[in-house]
Amino acid sequence: MGGSVFGPVDIVPAGGDYSKSRAPRSGTAPSAPCRRVRGAPLSLSLMDPTMSDALSPNIAYLKPSETVAISAETKRRRAAGEDIVDMSVGEPDFNTPRAVAEAAVKAIEKGMTRYPPNIGIAELRAALARDVSLMSRGVAINPDQIVISNGSKQSIFNACFTLFGPKDKVLIPAPAWVSYPQIVSLCRAEPVLVHGDPEWGLKVSVKELEQKTDKLVKGLILCSPCNPTGATYSATEIRAIAEWAKKHDVWIIADEIYRRIYYGDGPAPSFMDLPEELRQKVVLIYGASKAYAMTGWRIGAAYAPMPIAKAMAAFQSHTTTGANHPAQWAAATAFSDEKVEQEVTKMVAAFRRRRDRVVERFRAEAPGVEFVEPTGAFYFFFRVDGTTPERNYTGSAFCDAAMAAGVALVPGAAFGDDRWVRMSYAVSDKELETACDRLLALIRKLGAQAPAASGAR
Repeated sequence: MGGSVFGPVDIVPAGGDYSKSRAPRSGTAPSAPCRRVRGAPLSLSLMDPTMSDALSPNIAYLKPSETVAISAETKRRRAAGEDIVDMSVGEPDFNTPRAVAEAAVKAIEKGMTRYPPNIGIAELRAALARDVSLMSRGVAINPDQIVISNGSKQSIFNACFTLFGPKDKVLIPAPAWVSYPQIVSLCRAEPVLVHGDPEWGLKVSVKELEQKTDKLVKGLILCSPCNPTGATYSATEIRAIAEWAKKHDVWIIADEIYRRIYYGDGPAPSFMDLPEELRQKVVLIYGASKAYAMTGWRIGAAYAPMPIAKAMAAFQSHTTTGANHPAQWAAATAFSDEKVEQEVTKMVAAFRRRRDRVVERFRAEAPGVEFVEPTGAFYFFFRVDGTTPERNYTGSAFCDAAMAAGVALVPGAAFGDDRWVRMSYAVSDKELETACDRLLALIRKLGAQAPAASGAR
């Protein structure tokens, strides 16, 4: 019960590079810009010094996923009888639509249980191509340029491993999903965090990208709608970033896994909405996990220029050799069935209602707490460093206190800035009210609220 539930996390100072926060290869103490957060033990092989010589340099900088670790700790506490509302997990609380599940059962009954095509079954790739095309005003999408993988995380890894290597730099707008820097490091490239402006919903502009750009920058990983902030890049912002990338000959990995969970009109703006000349060095990441409540089915996809798609497929043929066969038939139904589409619309409406409720309560009951206005995904990202009289509270400390109060959250340290905390509102309405009651009571208990901020509200 005692101690922090969070594993060791490298804190990246605002405006700093992720590379400066990583432990040196020699095994000596971290460099000065790095501060460590106390936490639960890592796996034995990463913790036990007697095992250090046995580890490959390939994972010299590897850290376990903080979000996975927090989720596991929350499940352990709940199994032990603790009353914890889990707001840490980035997955819908809804069941997979019935038509999708039935499609998987039918596939199994028909014997679709042998090795699938490495790049994915034709039916799923065609359904995905139609879906993306419809979302982007009929843009032509070639199914042969789609590679199906075991979740969008593998799709991102395939793209990074295919495109980046030693001496390359990859820019990552921060706060950023925990796995982006880790994946880039596994490719022996250097992840460089580009911190967004709170006045602009923590999004980055071309100005911030230019400040980090040099001749070694080869890639940019951009998530919109964004995990962890819930912010969404507008069509104008996406075009400006695409023009910057073309100017500097930079590859864009566009993680649009949350595109359907958007609170504006239609799907969120996309790089696929741009003219072809601005999409020539774009790899689109998509999948079934979030909008279709299929996180456990592990179906992701990458759409890339043909040479890159072929290279990713070749790489995948030596790792996983394709994704789960029955799950692919389920996903093909998800992307093409009208009844499923109606279920998605209902789920997005529920997320919007919950978003509205969280924003309403924080504005009314914690008016001094700064937060990013969520326009997509299902995350609420709020700032906690000003919630104590000393005004130096960390997200990790706040999450420890929240866990003690019965709410599991993810500290901003996991995403590159420990002044903030991420809440997932993909929970039932009842759980959401309970969690808000407990969190707002905790903020009051801490004794102070941050002064009102105009930009990120």
